[in-house]
Amino acid sequence: MRTLSICLALLGLAALVQGLIDPDHAGALFGVVVLLCAATTFGARGISTFLKIFVGIFSIETIVFGVPVLADRFGLWPAGLALLTLGVGNKPFQSVPLTEAIFSIVVYLLARSNMVGQVMHIADRYFNADTVGRAQIWPFRPFTALECRIAVALVVALVLMNQVQVGVVVRINFFNRDIFNAFQQGDASAFWHQLLFVFTPWLFVYVNITVLNFFVQSMLIIRWRRWLTEHFVARWLSHHNHYRISLVAGQTDNPDQRIAEDVFRFINGGSDGSITAYGLYDFSIILIATATSLVSFSVVLWYESSTFMLPGTDIAVPGFLFWVGLIYAGLATIVTHWIGRPLIQLYFTRQHMEADFRFSLARLREYTEQVALLDGEAAEQGMAGRTFGALIANYLALVFCRVRVTAFTEMFGELTPVIPYVVTAPFYFAGKIKLGAMTQTAGAFDRVASALSFFVNYYTYLAGFKSVVDRLISFDAEIDQAQAISTAGPSRIATATSSGLTIDEVKLSLPDGRPIVEMHHVELARGQSVVLSGPSGSGKSTVFRTIAGVWPYGNGRIVMPETARVMVVPARPYIPISTLRAAVSYPAPADAYADDAIRSSLVDAHLANLVNQLDLDLVEVAANADPPVCKIMDFGKYKYEQDQRRKESRKKASNVVIKEMKFRPKIDEHDYDTKMKHVERFLDEGSKVKLTIMFRGREMAHPELGRRILERVAERVAEIAVIESAPKQDGRNMTMVLNPIRKPKAKQAAQASSA
Repeated sequence: MRTLSICLALLGLAALVQGLIDPDHAGALFGVVVLLCAATTFGARGISTFLKIFVGIFSIETIVFGVPVLADRFGLWPAGLALLTLGVGNKPFQSVPLTEAIFSIVVYLLARSNMVGQVMHIADRYFNADTVGRAQIWPFRPFTALECRIAVALVVALVLMNQVQVGVVVRINFFNRDIFNAFQQGDASAFWHQLLFVFTPWLFVYVNITVLNFFVQSMLIIRWRRWLTEHFVARWLSHHNHYRISLVAGQTDNPDQRIAEDVFRFINGGSDGSITAYGLYDFSIILIATATSLVSFSVVLWYESSTFMLPGTDIAVPGFLFWVGLIYAGLATIVTHWIGRPLIQLYFTRQHMEADFRFSLARLREYTEQVALLDGEAAEQGMAGRTFGALIANYLALVFCRVRVTAFTEMFGELTPVIPYVVTAPFYFAGKIKLGAMTQTAGAFDRVASALSFFVNYYTYLAGFKSVVDRLISFDAEIDQAQAISTAGPSRIATATSSGLTIDEVKLSLPDGRPIVEMHHVELARGQSVVLSGPSGSGKSTVFRTIAGVWPYGNGRIVMPETARVMVVPARPYIPISTLRAAVSYPAPADAYADDAIRSSLVDAHLANLVNQLDLDLVEVAANADPPVCKIMDFGKYKYEQDQRRKESRKKASNVVIKEMKFRPKIDEHDYDTKMKHVERFLDEGSKVKLTIMFRGREMAHPELGRRILERVAERVAEIAVIESAPKQDGRNMTMVLNPIRKPKAKQAAQASSA
């Protein structure tokens, strides 16, 4: 940045001196702005790394387009090269480097704001990463470099490609003018020349740049998301922060959603192509494209409307349509913010409510047996209804606010293309401009107005992005808060002289400061078995949490051998979702132990039948049971077979009818015989039959009653049906499905008559 700022300062001084000598007020103004740009570029060394990239790009482009302007003023720039510097006529246009310098200054000032600083606090972690990444530029060999350098290179490449795209669009804007002039003059040769030798090559360039831009953009997003996700997961899990974060005041809700969803939304809105969403990367590139379009088309608009006069007067206003677009977009921005200001808080609240509703349903699924035994379905339904009702109220508030914003922005969008025609029509009818110039001016005005109304067009997306940023910032702050108490609590001292565990003057308290346990001196020898007893709530579990080093509230000291490792087995078993090898090795990595050692452990645990299944998957099939029930299987094969069965069932779904018959556990014989006649009739017709045993109250304690009835039914229909789905408990009901094994009687009769 230092070298770049020196070059800018030299350019600014030269422009200022030249402007004072001529005298040329525009040249002097250009010199002053470039000098300010040099100062901000020098100061940009201390701003966000991510924004520093854009400051560097704008400052370099100020020099690239400013040198030709200065050279032209000294008569040193060839007139034929004006087009290369976005010039019009035979001269490079001064507004281009001037605007680039202003953009560089604006980015620097934005970097100093608190709100942008919060966003960059998260973004810069990737662009300052000191990890080594691997990349490849086809057709060259893969190479390794610091991940931050790869990231910067990708952003610079994307910005440059985006600016090339805008340049092509500007060239097509001139094509649009020339082809309409050819229409007006009836010049067929000019029409075909423009179509074949101007439009077609530039279209080819535009399409290829767009495809390359999409690929590079996708690579940046996935690399960024991978790094930032790993970063947050590491911070969340390190030093037991994931546990302590539940102890600190104002805890973050649903940290899994923050990592899985909000990180993706922060980068590119979580868009996978099926929805329209924007994140930090998208807004940055859109702003670059908007700024580039504004500069490029402002030049065209200023030049084409340089002789326009105020309506009803003879006063010429240079760049008349540019000022019209600026005022028009500025008013629209103010009105849009005034209408849509509540959206940010509504989006923030919506994510909380969605997460709370999902959590309430997941928790109900986890405690389904307890709710059924307590007969609490009505209460659960009421609580779920209240949670969902708040979600609906928030959604309706969002709808009403977005209706107002949409009504205004749509009206704004529809009026924008019409305004330049209204302004230029009198000049066209007076014969002062041609049809091509009028259409070019209208197109340039539309581009400039759209660029100036960025805030209007993306307001709702900006509101959603702000809520994502707020959630990530709060999550990050909670991790910091949990990290701050990682060293709190009784001190853990490892000594070479100690042979057991010693607890000295340990006083434990609850998070609110209330004392719960006080232990003056306890010694536990190696190999000694000790029972810790006490009434519920007396702090027994808290003592073990303290020994494990995860409880931060208290003081005292715990002395243990230097080489000792402490493992506290939780009250509720936990099994990682992985292979049997990984489950046995946990919490060590799966490859930490040799196969013989793992097999020996299984034999010692009386699981010798599993010694040859180390690489099969250990899958929880009843995660909510106590303890959880697991099954060892080839999970990939299992999923494949499940998918195949689902496909087969979908194929047969249109031809299969499922009937349901309900029984009570204490059904009388007469009702049983009546229902069985219906079951047999359904099976004879070729329909599947779902048998449901409905339990009430204390009947839930005797599931064997339901099984006896289902076994009795299966025995009676054994000649005409097979059990497709074995009896299983589903809340207050027990179900079983029967599948007919012979053709329906209607088909048999039809086959007999045809024979």
